[in-house]
Amino acid sequence: MLETQTVPVETTDDVNARILSVSEDKIQGFHADPLGEIARVSGVELETVIERIRAMLEAGTIRRVRQTLMATNLAPGSLVAWQIPEERLQDGFNWMFNNDPFSGHVVIRSTDADIPGARYRLWTTLKVPQGFSMETHCEFLMRKTGATAFKLMPAKRLFALGVGHVRRRLLEPGSKSDEPGAVMDTQVAHLSPLDWQVLTALKREFAPDELVENLWAARADEAKVSLDEFLKIARDLNARGIIGRFSTFLEHTKPLPSGERVTKFNALFHWRVPQSREIEAGQQVGRFHIMTHAYWREGGPEFKNVNIMGVAHGMDKELVLAHKAAIDAHLQSIGIEVSYTNVFWGGRSEIKPSEVSPFVYEKWARENGVI
Repeated sequence: MLETQTVPVETTDDVNARILSVSEDKIQGFHADPLGEIARVSGVELETVIERIRAMLEAGTIRRVRQTLMATNLAPGSLVAWQIPEERLQDGFNWMFNNDPFSGHVVIRSTDADIPGARYRLWTTLKVPQGFSMETHCEFLMRKTGATAFKLMPAKRLFALGVGHVRRRLLEPGSKSDEPGAVMDTQVAHLSPLDWQVLTALKREFAPDELVENLWAARADEAKVSLDEFLKIARDLNARGIIGRFSTFLEHTKPLPSGERVTKFNALFHWRVPQSREIEAGQQVGRFHIMTHAYWREGGPEFKNVNIMGVAHGMDKELVLAHKAAIDAHLQSIGIEVSYTNVFWGGRSEIKPSEVSPFVYEKWARENGVI
């Protein structure tokens, strides 16, 4: 195998692009051999897949490799918008990212619209395991960051959930699937201690030297179960809708060490559609290939009572807006009235997986005086 330094690590390299167009968000669910599945779907030899992903991870082109979970099915969660005095905004951002394992996406956003919601500059995603309170957790974060208000917006349904920045680069505005998007529920599952034992090992991100052909053998040892039992439990969790995808994550907004950018613009779209048509509208938004996320969330009066939200990324702001215009036109064409719409643009951004283990939460909360 070549030394890492001699292996191309740019996302624009033809072989890397073939791998990433699959490995970002096409390996859905649990696979006993996820790297082999990436090789099969991409048409790139397994040895090369392992070599390239390792090299890109070591170089920082890929920021993490991990088996994702459907966290909405493991712990109650919410999108949270925060009001923080401007002079404390950066420090609040830093505290959320560095000190709260349960806050995942941390993004500073802005909008040109003159609405009360424009005062909410910091946006985070939050997971608080069953048996604990999101409100209590947010009140603790307010004390730590100097925030003056927060708005919880839990997802009622999901319609799109993926990344795929490399394969989205060449999408034309209006590109969409032939069928409406899937409707994903947010009902929280109940897991046994053994399930959590396997899940904890399963979801830990991979170091470069852990990327090998028999990927799960070491994780079974970590979970203190046989490989056969590990695979059996993982497949059961997958059948219960708890496993997300095996994914290589690229940096969303920051330049890579090489100076390359994967995306430049991160847009949170808001739509207000008629009550009782939220699921239908969400399915229509979710079918557009540009959407990385689409949800039914209630924004309340601060956000003009929007009820459908979604995220899209792109290299060109006008092109991102053209994609949104195509969605708006489609909704109108099928008789779904949009009485209000808006865009919150992302600025500074950091992303990490939200911890969902109730055992981890209880220990952390007691150590930090949350409970």
